[in-house]
Formats: sequence, structure tokens, C-alpha cells
Amino acid sequence: MTDPALVIAPAPGTPRCAPPTFDGTHGLWSVTRHADVRAILTDPAFRVPQAAPGAAGTLAWLRGAVARFSGPDRHPVRRAAAVATLTALDPDLLRRDAARLTAEELDRNRDRLDVSARLARGVPLRVLAARLGLTDPAAAVPAVAAVAAAYQPGAGPAATRRADDAVATLVAMAPPDPPEVLANRLGLLVQACDATAGLIGTGTRYALLLSPSVSTAALLAEVLRLDPPVRGTRRIAGTATGIGGQPIPAGATVLLRFDAANRDPAVFAAPDRFAPGRPALTFGAGPHRCPGERHALALALGVLEVLRERGLRIVAEPRHEPHPLLRVPTDLAVTPR
Repeated sequence: MTDPALVIAPAPGTPRCAPPTFDGTHGLWSVTRHADVRAILTDPAFRVPQAAPGAAGTLAWLRGAVARFSGPDRHPVRRAAAVATLTALDPDLLRRDAARLTAEELDRNRDRLDVSARLARGVPLRVLAARLGLTDPAAAVPAVAAVAAAYQPGAGPAATRRADDAVATLVAMAPPDPPEVLANRLGLLVQACDATAGLIGTGTRYALLLSPSVSTAALLAEVLRLDPPVRGTRRIAGTATGIGGQPIPAGATVLLRFDAANRDPAVFAAPDRFAPGRPALTFGAGPHRCPGERHALALALGVLEVLRERGLRIVAEPRHEPHPLLRVPTDLAVTPR
């Protein structure tokens, strides 16, 4: 077992905390300090990149109708729809369902199991899809993954076509609802896809290294700080302003780096030390703070608690999917001790 006070180096590509700097190559400002990131997240002058409306039942329709990509005129009502859906989901039941599916997978794969392939996306999405009333939760998993792969701007034509087909599949599976309610219901699945998979994958790595005296809930909270599955997010400056002593022009894109801010030495003593109990910015702050934090943690807890109870070990260090702002482990195989 590893001492719970171990030091965890920043993931490759994590910038150091510094005043905001302009990245001329990508045409955006990089914001890394905890105070600066939090200030932007809570300042209504900084807005999320908005998505234009699209044809019903397509990826563009979904992106154009969810709270995640909505401006201040539509965001409150769309967020309210997502929150109402989440309120009807009991985190304790999500945790129980995730634990049951994890145990079933382990029972079917007694010698070796790839957490990334069999658990990290499949279990949370199956649980959520079932609780959200989709008629075929297992078939929803690849459809959600296809949408998630093209959800952010910049997806190519082939990925967009696959996502269009997948959105149509999910709409057909879902209970009938008004369009915006339906879009935000499906948006919860899409937004949980990679983020929860990353949390479970990275959480597994540390859960099977650390002493059982560290609770799984405390472990996950510190994983969110030290190795977050979502490393950053973007905002657009609505007006000319200043952050951290730097002038930010109107219309500028700012990239907020959670991975750097969560290790800011001005906020966290010995920031690289694994010390549960220190809050992270990973779920955001302000009006766009993720409303599904309790639900994501419940799903991850259900998986990790079973893995720890079974006394498993990791075969080799995982690789990670190539993505600039997501940390999702791949090929994370576990076996009995």
C-alpha cells in the first residue's frame, strides 16, 4: 500500500500558475491561477461559447438547445430543465446500480478486466440511461459515445454524421418530452460520458494503490483536484475587462485551466501532495457550475467501492486518450491479487 501522503506530479501538459498570457498560435488567453479562474467563472461578463440552433433530432439541434452552450437569455430555463431531471435521480440509487453492474462485470471477467473498456463509460451510462427512461440502456452507450466525440466545436464531417445518427437513436429511445427538456435530458448523458469515465479511470488507479483507510469519497475528491478528468473550459469576454492585471479585450477567448488552478501554491500548501479534503474547481463555479456533481460522484463511488472490495491490482500503468482538455485513461487492466 502507498502512503496516503504521496506526491503526484502534474499530468503532462499541465501549465504552471502564472498571470494570464496570450497564446498567439491558438488565438486565446490562457488563465491558470485559482483566483483568476474563479473570477472568470463567476463573472457574467464572461460567457460560454454559444451554439446556433439546428434541425430537430441532429447534433446541431442538441448543442443548440442544451444549457451547456446557451447564452444568458436561454440558459436559466434550460439549466432548470436539467436540474429538474437530476432532482428526480436519487444519487444513492445511482451508486447502488453502478455497484451492481460493476460486480456483474467482475463476475464475468474473473481473471482480468479492462476498467476503461468494460466499466468507465459503460456502467455510468447504462445506469443513467435506465434511470432517465431510455428503452435500451445498453444500446444507448455507443450512441452517447458517438455524440460525445463530436459534442465540442470542430468535429469533422464523418464524426458529425455519426453523431447525427446517434442523436436520432437516442431521441427514439427517450420518453417523449418538449424539445428543450428532451435535449437537456440527453445532454446529461453526453456530458457525463467522458468526464465520468475519466474520473473512474483515474480514480481506479489511485484507489488500488492507496491504503483502505482513505475513504473512496475522499479519494475521488482529491483525484478531482490533482488529476481532473476535465482539464479546462472556455469563456468569451463580453466586454473589455482585466483579469490578474492583464487587459482582456472584448470578444477574446479565454481558456481556464482547472488542472493548473487546482495546484495553485497561493491556495494549496504543498499542492502536489495527495491530501484529501481540499476543494477543487473541476466542477466549475458560478451560473454554469456543473449541476450533476453529486450524481457523477455517486456513479464513480459505486464502481470504485466494488473494485476496492474485490482486492484487485492494476496490471500496468494506463495510457490516456489523446485530447488536450480531457484525461481519460485507456487499457487500464486489473486482476485479482
